[in-house]
Formats: sequence, C-alpha cells, structure tokens
Amino acid sequence: MRTLYFDCSMGAAGDMLTAALLELLPEPDKFVERLNSLGIPKVRYIRESAQKCGITGTHMKVTVDGEEEHEHTHHREHHEHHHEYEHHHGHHHTSLHDIEHIVSHLDISEKVKQDVLAVYSLIAEAESHAHGKPIDQIHFHEVGTMDAVADVTAVCLLIEELSPQRITASAVHVGSGSVHCAHGILPVPAPATAYILRDVPVYGGSIDGELCTPTGAALLKHFVNTFGDMPVMRVSGIGYGMGKKDLERANCVRAMLGESDDESEQMYELACNVDDMTAEDIAFACEELFRCGANEVYTVPAGMKKSRSGIVINVICTGQKREQLIRVMFKHTSTLGIRESKFTRHILDRKIETVQTQYGDIRTKVSEGYGVRRIKFEHDDLERIARENGESIGELRCELCRGEKNG
Repeated sequence: MRTLYFDCSMGAAGDMLTAALLELLPEPDKFVERLNSLGIPKVRYIRESAQKCGITGTHMKVTVDGEEEHEHTHHREHHEHHHEYEHHHGHHHTSLHDIEHIVSHLDISEKVKQDVLAVYSLIAEAESHAHGKPIDQIHFHEVGTMDAVADVTAVCLLIEELSPQRITASAVHVGSGSVHCAHGILPVPAPATAYILRDVPVYGGSIDGELCTPTGAALLKHFVNTFGDMPVMRVSGIGYGMGKKDLERANCVRAMLGESDDESEQMYELACNVDDMTAEDIAFACEELFRCGANEVYTVPAGMKKSRSGIVINVICTGQKREQLIRVMFKHTSTLGIRESKFTRHILDRKIETVQTQYGDIRTKVSEGYGVRRIKFEHDDLERIARENGESIGELRCELCRGEKNG
C-alpha cells in the first residue's frame, strides 16, 4: 500500500507541509511552475533551499503582491491566521464565501477544490468557536487569506499528485508558552489550533513558541487517516519542509513516502435508529453520507419500541470525517441521538490494473496482503461488454477466466 507518513515532532505549518511534499516529486521545479499558473490572485510561489541543524531541505516562500506574509517571517511567535471579526482599521477583508469564489475559479480538479474548501471550513469553524462569532461574521485579512489559500491549495494538489492510499502522522508537537496576536497574549496552542486538533494526539515540550499553526492543523486533520508511530514501510522518498525560524532542533516537517503491507487503521462506526422516515428520505440521507466522505453506509431492519418496525443506519468512517458525518446524520435523519464506536479495521492493499482480453482492455481490481491475493473484473466493464456482445455477465466472466488460464 502506497503510504505517506508525516513526522510532526516540530509541529506543522502550511508552508512546511508544502515544502516537504514538494521534495518527494521527481521534478519539483516544474510543479512550482504549475502552482504559479493556477490563477490565485497576486500569489507567487518561490522554492528555496534551506538548512536547519545541518539538514538540507526546502523552504516554500509565498508572496502576495510581492510581500511575504507575516506568518512566514515570524511564524512560531505571532500567529492568529490574520482573522478579524469586524471591518475596521481600513484593511480589506474577505469572508468564507469570498474564498469559495476564489477557489471555484482556480485551474484545479473538482476533488482538489473540495479538499481546499473542506480544510478552510475547518479553520473558519475553529475561529468561529474560539471567538464566539458565527462563521458568516468571520473575516480574513486579504494578505493572510491569499497566503493561506496558497498553502492549502498547494498541499491538496501535492496530495493528489502523490496519490497515497494511506496517510499517517506522528503525534503533533504544538510547542509551549504563549503567542502575541492582534487581540493580546494567548496560550499555546492558540484557541483555534487547539479546537482543530481535538481527537488528535498532541504534546507540548521545552520549545517556547507556537509550533503548529491553524493551517497546518487543519491540513493534518483533513488528510491524515491515523496518528501514532511510523508504520512498517519500505521508504522510497523523504522530504524535509523547513520553517523560517532557527531553533535548537531542526525546524522542519519530514514527509516519508513508501510501501507498507498488511495495514490496519482506526475507524469509527456511527449508528442511529429511526422509525419515522420514508424509504426515499433514508436513501437520500445515505447518499449524502457517502458524498460527505463515509467509507460505508448501510441499513439494518430492526424492531423498535412500541413494537414499531424501524431502521438502524450505520456509518463507517475515518477519524477526520467523524464530526462532519455526525452533523450530516443529524441534518438528514430524524434521530435524536447517535451512538459511536471506535475500532481497528484491517485492510488489503488495493489497486486497479488493466488486462488485455479477447474483448479488449478490461480493468481489474487487485487486492492483496495477509498472505492472500484476489482479482476481480470491474463490473462496469463487464456490463458494457455483455451488452455489446449479447451475453450474460455470468457467461462473459467464465469466458474471461478461461482466457486467463489459457493465457
């Protein structure tokens, strides 16, 4: 299984994650050219070589109208993501709706657009909670906004480019002490960062200052499947994303890409009972749960109180999708409560391969691990060929299996 692992022993920030992932590509400079052609207003990406404690890596510089955003100049000391809650001081501000408008016009895939907006929604929700303001009243300084959009977009694009099947990370070092921001002195981690990192293993330490920014926290929360020790893996690439500041320890995020076998991951099961929904409404709720990132959604008939017939709706999901799916369940079902269980899921390595047959190329799903290997023809391809040749799917499958054996 293609696995990506982040070492966050010195925290995480958007620019550091971008730089670490960039080093995993065979031609990083070409990817920087691609980033600069996306159309993010006034933004320019600059890849720089950097060294921390004798280790050489990459620093990703982002300028907006030629100015490098304050977080990158002093990050780890002064960071509140440049969010404000009133239009004042003469600065131009943008809302989450404005950010959605910017992202919708970028030259990126729909999947990457969805990832960018999901990450930014985590940030806006955290700021809303920390400061007691509705999300539609959260505003962002123009320079800070474009810088954050640039970081988030770059990481989402790099994840798409690298296409890991599983993403893991260490526990996140958040730093210690306090940080100065526009509203005063705040404890580390800052309130927004602490809110985003709920359910994520974090720790402090002797380093005074902020090691994990809201942008870095939101990116980890969105993409990482499991947090903990580095899995057993055959590493093929290592990237070092450097922070700007020099500290007593190498100020970097390390990304490692490789192959791992016989994988397991922490999953959640969410369940609720309903006895007053129509079949059509239940079907719609299940579709919405799948659309919002559920790994599995299924229903089980059950007897409810007062001898009523009802349905148990079960959702299987990863940790980072858990809270969003709880909200979706409450929104689209009539339930008054949701049960939650955490469990370990053991999975086979899965990939799609194309094989040549007497009917042309057909995709196959290959699953292997734990000493087993399974191959299954893609059903959509079987349906198409069966219609074209006037055969049943059963007959077609038998012919293809005979052809494989003869071949």
